[in-house]
Amino acid sequence: MSVGKMLGIFFLAAFLLIQLIPYERTNPKSDPDLEIKAPAEVQAIFVRSCYDCHSNRTNWPWYSAIAPAKWFVARDVNIGRKWLNFSEWESYDEEKKAKLKELIFVAVGLAMPLGTYVKVHPEAALSPEDREIIREWTGVSPEDIMNRPKRHLY
Repeated sequence: MSVGKMLGIFFLAAFLLIQLIPYERTNPKSDPDLEIKAPAEVQAIFVRSCYDCHSNRTNWPWYSAIAPAKWFVARDVNIGRKWLNFSEWESYDEEKKAKLKELIFVAVGLAMPLGTYVKVHPEAALSPEDREIIREWTGVSPEDIMNRPKRHLY
């Protein structure tokens, strides 16, 4: 048997074996009363572009069941929910909501949704109008961000 064929069999076997490594993909039950109460226009943008990582209503795509992609997808969702979970928004105190709104204001201009997510889900891309709608909803101004010392959420 040639070296190439042996390597192919080895990698195929390794790929099949890593599928057996469990990794939890969940949508925890949550109280609908705790879900964010935002204007319909803002809510629609959040559902389309943010909810897969920042809520308990994740639509797990087919590739999230295949290793190693499942590890990265689940990690991103778990981190996203840890920092901001729209399904639990109303359980946050006003101080935390204000901090999160500042983070949302900055994130929609710089990093969110993640570029890797938008490549696979082009419908999640935020238009300049979407970004402006979200920023207006936050009630935060660029001056607020620039004139405050750096804050940490946790």
